[in-house]
This record gives sequence, C-alpha cells and structure tokens, in this order.
Amino acid sequence: MASIVLLAGTTQARPYENIRESGTIRVATGGEFPPFNYFEGRKLSGFEIELAEAVVKRMGLELEWKTLGFDSLLAGLQQDRWDMVISSHGITEVRAKAVTFLAPHYCSGGSIVSRDPAIRSAADLNGKQVAIQTGSTYADNVRQLTTPKDIKNYPQDRDARTALATGRADAWVTDKFVALEAIQAAPAAKLQLGDLLFVEKIAGAVGKGNADLADAYNKALAEVMADGTYQAISTRYFGEDVRCPS
Repeated sequence: MASIVLLAGTTQARPYENIRESGTIRVATGGEFPPFNYFEGRKLSGFEIELAEAVVKRMGLELEWKTLGFDSLLAGLQQDRWDMVISSHGITEVRAKAVTFLAPHYCSGGSIVSRDPAIRSAADLNGKQVAIQTGSTYADNVRQLTTPKDIKNYPQDRDARTALATGRADAWVTDKFVALEAIQAAPAAKLQLGDLLFVEKIAGAVGKGNADLADAYNKALAEVMADGTYQAISTRYFGEDVRCPS
C-alpha cells in the first residue's frame, strides 16, 4: 500500500551522518496492518517491525518507533518528522517522485475478499460496493481493472474489513497476506478469498535524495537477507519466504 496524497514542499531530511551521531533512527509505521505492523496489547509487533529492528540493529543504531494514521506517513516523512517509513508501501512512479524508496522487503499484491463465493475475479466486482483503506493503492488498481458501483474508503484497513463483514460492502480489497490472516482469525465471518488482482513490490522509504541513509539501510537489509535472519522472521509469520524474486 502507499499514501497517495503527498506534500508539494519538502524539508531537508536528517542526513545519515547526523543519525549515526545521535545513535537513534526514527521510523514511522501505521501499526494497524496485521501481520505486518500491529499492536499486541501495547507492544508493537509484526513482520515489518521485527525485520526493521533486525536491520537497524545491524546498522548499529537504536530504533525509535512512531505510529500514526497510514495516510499521514509519507507526508510526515517529507516534513522531516521522522527519518524513515516502514509500513507496507507499494513502490510506484508517482510516490518515487516525492520520496526515495528503499530496496523491497517483500512482494505481495491486492486480493479480493468477499462473503459471496461468486465474487472472485476483477469482473465480479463490476457494479459492486468495494471497501478499501484510504490512501492505499487499491482504489486506483480496482478502477483500472473493473467498474465497481462504488469504492468505499475507510480510515483503517480493519474498518474496510468490518464493512464487508457487516454487509455494507460486497467486497474488500486488501493485501493477500492480510486477507489470509483475517480469514483464519475469524472463521465465523465466512470470508472467502478471491483472486490476486495485481502484484506489488513493497518497500520502506526515506526522504527524497537521502541516498546515504538509503544505502546504509539497503546494505544492512541485504546482510539480514543473506544470513538467514530474514527467512526465519518470514517463516514465523507466513510459513514461507516472502522476499521478491531476484
């Protein structure tokens, strides 16, 4: 996913040299997108949380998490409110004009979820009410692939899921791994997994042009991917290695 609304103006991102001197990197995430980033009680958890903590440790830094609404993350990055965002953002050309993306840390895509087993493909969404999270890439992709009656935007992905479960939407489009977890966690809701509509490379982001920070993070990420740490974290959450094919 990714925030669509970005600020026209930017401030100077904190250079990597300054981050190293401080010893702490500020990283923002949504905290509402299981199994990638979410709260277990008051503890921030998830695949992206554990992976980022492993990478930042490899960089020799402490990590300070910031959590807030998903659609504010990239705008706050442009305002230099934090050094990095890691929150399941899909890489697109539009967003790459406003921020510098890091190397992808997993590949996924948008899947259809419905309570009606007949709603499985893009064509089945024609004339239907489709629920999505505000600021995600899913709305644009749904419009390109089908002609829904309406696309209902909700502040959090869980709100879109609730809209489907309570009959206020015919389908919910979300990340395929999020969909699988929701189906397994609430079998009584009788949610049905449909087709994968599109594939995305998912990456963190830093301020536009902050190349030194991006290079340092990418180097540490590559090391974590090479030494078995990534595979162990991924297998614990998904039962498989979810890195993008090389």
